[in-house]
Amino acid sequence: MNESHPALLLVTTTCDDPEVLRRIAHDLVVERLAACAQLLGPAESTYVWQSKLEQTSEWLLVIKTTSLLWSQVQQAIQDRHSYDVPEIIGTPITAVSEAYAAWVYGQLDSPAS
Repeated sequence: MNESHPALLLVTTTCDDPEVLRRIAHDLVVERLAACAQLLGPAESTYVWQSKLEQTSEWLLVIKTTSLLWSQVQQAIQDRHSYDVPEIIGTPITAVSEAYAAWVYGQLDSPAS
């Protein structure tokens, strides 16, 4: 991987409404904050919220971006998400094919069509 590029990140967020995640994915890609995003699910989530055990069907959005864009991606998700406290997790990509990395960087560097 080219050392002059920022680190690649996988950013994940979940929501019980897949339409919210579709809008987030669309906006991030159009705004060139993400190279791509995949919507997966539903999955069963179990967690405690406001002192109550919850079980909810949620969808997972997996976003490919860079560490340089992390703050903007995080803010864009927060602004568009329906949850008060959405999951927004950025995980560094430690291994990736050179061809895929080049494609991701190309999507983030080029103007939107």
